[in-house]
Amino acid sequence: MMRILKRTQYKLDTLNTIPNNYFVPNHGALLPDPTCMRATRQGHTVSGFQVSYFSQSIRNVFNFPFLIITCIFLNLVQGQTEGNVSKVGTTAAPFLEIEVGPRALGMGGAFVAIANDATAIYWNPAGLSRISKTEAALIHTNWLVGTNFDFVGVVLPMGSLGSIAINVTSFSTDEMEVRTVQMPEGTGEKFSYGDLSAGLSYAKNLTDRFSIGVNAKYISQRIWHMKATGVAFDIGTLFRTQFNDMMIGMSISNFGASLKMKGKDVFINYDEAPQFGGSNDRIPAYKLTDKFPLPLLFRVGVAMDILKSNRNQLTIAIDAAHPNDNTEYINLGMEYNFRNQVALRFGYKNLFTLDTEEGFTAGVGTKLKLAGGVALKIDYAYQDFGRLENAQRFSLGFEF
Repeated sequence: MMRILKRTQYKLDTLNTIPNNYFVPNHGALLPDPTCMRATRQGHTVSGFQVSYFSQSIRNVFNFPFLIITCIFLNLVQGQTEGNVSKVGTTAAPFLEIEVGPRALGMGGAFVAIANDATAIYWNPAGLSRISKTEAALIHTNWLVGTNFDFVGVVLPMGSLGSIAINVTSFSTDEMEVRTVQMPEGTGEKFSYGDLSAGLSYAKNLTDRFSIGVNAKYISQRIWHMKATGVAFDIGTLFRTQFNDMMIGMSISNFGASLKMKGKDVFINYDEAPQFGGSNDRIPAYKLTDKFPLPLLFRVGVAMDILKSNRNQLTIAIDAAHPNDNTEYINLGMEYNFRNQVALRFGYKNLFTLDTEEGFTAGVGTKLKLAGGVALKIDYAYQDFGRLENAQRFSLGFEF
């Protein structure tokens, strides 16, 4: 039978031993003794084992969250080596997977555990609670094959009440010729394609180390006369550990119902009995379109400052991601910041992804102080896309 021990203050003996049921002194909570052995006070060992300060510090480093993340990374590597099947192109609203922000992209997309600027709306909404000043971000990208990607986000801190943010994401193309099999040179009509996401975010520090945030967004996809709409949610958490203030972040993005295209382009005139003469061949009907799920994405990451002084700061980060429309992957990144004025960033994206065109990333950023306490942030990132060449991103940010 397991003996119930009461947590009390113990004294260490001369051999630097510590009871294995010592957690927090003077707490009145009850704890089962898994060894069913006797615990003593005032300088006696517990269960015949001696636990040194060194082994106690090792247990603090390899704590439960650290071990969980390590297991996740190892599982990703094992899963990819076993030859997972990719599901690319099986979800709706793929523009939601275009990553936001030159700073994060310069670090290889390893940003879920950092998330300390306005782009946290995308990466991890919990990070919004760590922003102390009103901040706005304006991002425009000439994306692949003649498309345009834009993001606008504004964060408003409210002290102990938390932080709120609004954001708009747009993905569009210029007008194109309508072409058919019968008229490959064009019918004289024009069509365009456009996606839109508009959201409202809220984040709060539940303790001095743990934060949580959520982003609710309206999603719209449009191509010519067809349209699909829906609602989705992003949820994130952020935890600062006691080990060198290492950050652990987790987020789930695009959690919502499937989308289905609707519009007049699926309308047809149907003949129910074409084999019989005189039948009505003008029966109004609609083609049935399928529903497609949103690109659900789970991320977990860690980040830590390995160098931090008044003049220099070096941050390293690693993220692991599990999407529902592709194989798992890992992002790696680092950022060197000099006097909080100039930053250099390097990273590598989509490690272990099957047939990926993404890889090396790099970026630079600067922060300029303007009149009236306003700060201007300018960031640039280069992203290698293999056979698709590259993508270059710029952003402007303001702090008030």
